[in-house]
Amino acid sequence: MDKRTYTNRIVVLDTETTGLNPQEGHRIIEIGCVEMVKRRLTGKRFHVYINPDRIIDEGAIAVHGITNQFLDDKPHFEQIVDDFIAFIKDAELVIHNAPFDVGFINNELSRLNNKSGTVTDFSEVFDTLAYARKKHPGQRNSLDALCKRYGIDNSHRDLHGALLDAEILADVFLLMTGGQSSLLDEGQSVIGAVSVNTNVKRVSTDRSALKIISCNEEELTAHQLRLDAIEKASGACIWNQ
Repeated sequence: MDKRTYTNRIVVLDTETTGLNPQEGHRIIEIGCVEMVKRRLTGKRFHVYINPDRIIDEGAIAVHGITNQFLDDKPHFEQIVDDFIAFIKDAELVIHNAPFDVGFINNELSRLNNKSGTVTDFSEVFDTLAYARKKHPGQRNSLDALCKRYGIDNSHRDLHGALLDAEILADVFLLMTGGQSSLLDEGQSVIGAVSVNTNVKRVSTDRSALKIISCNEEELTAHQLRLDAIEKASGACIWNQ
């Protein structure tokens, strides 16, 4: 049972970057945020692409598909920082693998001459990856794995994108932390709340065996290329071992 205390305003956030480590000079190139109030999406979003003033790693491009050419005419971080801080201020930030995104955002803030502080100066942070590992120990807890576990359709997610991933994570967060709480009275805790569906139908077990479709050579080659790109970007890929 979830023991968290929920804030009134939540901002689900994701970023895309030029690489994996801000200490090696890598920068943010996309920020996507969606807002929830009382655990209901409001429709308000913050989404921006950012010119990083550096080359994007090929491995990163393979993951998110964003190129330097696309970012040539986009604003720099210092041009969007005030709007960004205004959007996240006084909210609880929900982030999957929060140390990664928060580390990059803090790095961007530290580069500003006015020293705008750090993320936790404006917002609280809730890491859905850390939460999922406690809730589902010993299981895969990537965003894709959580979508599968909670029955969320992410079939439209061929590449990573900050806004799309934030929208998907919002659905994961609501289900993983107790589901929608809109039926509760204002201010009532979600602890102990149970959603009951009286229209549930039992799936018949009297069915033929599922057909197994094997990959062809072209699909296997494409799969291996993606694994190689992951290994290049992260330094290791367990599926290549």
